[in-house]
Amino acid sequence: MVNKSLVLTLLAVLTLAGCKAPTAPVTDDTLVTSEVNGVKLVHRNAVAAPGEFTPVNENFRALYAASVMTTPDYSGKIVRYLDNAKSFEVLGRVEHSWLAIADEPNGQLIGYIPPKAGVESSRYDATVRSDRPRPRRSKQVCVAVGGASKACRTNDTATWILD
Repeated sequence: MVNKSLVLTLLAVLTLAGCKAPTAPVTDDTLVTSEVNGVKLVHRNAVAAPGEFTPVNENFRALYAASVMTTPDYSGKIVRYLDNAKSFEVLGRVEHSWLAIADEPNGQLIGYIPPKAGVESSRYDATVRSDRPRPRRSKQVCVAVGGASKACRTNDTATWILD
């Protein structure tokens, strides 16, 4: 009797020892690693791996409150928004010249932004300064109106003024 119970116990232990624990389900927040053009990228499962990748690894600043997308085009979902003038790291350029970005140097890929949404931090001040609208000088058109008098008008109005 003892031998039968010992054999059954050993059989149960051996059967259960061959079972594997169930793996955790993959969610949008599960971290995955992708290798593109020889570069390993760590990103959330919700963020698609790029088809092509050219490393940049520079600090950029946002030119406007850009949407960070899950794919390098406007068909993806919005992950978050960049704050205007906020610094971020550009890991590289991907298809359609979009920028693959991270919060820290060589960090986790958080998503993609359009190519004109950011500029290198060293060029930020000059870019913002050159983008400001410049006041236009209005030209005057004057014609002589007999003697020393003249009539003038500016290009932005149709009103003539006599001098």
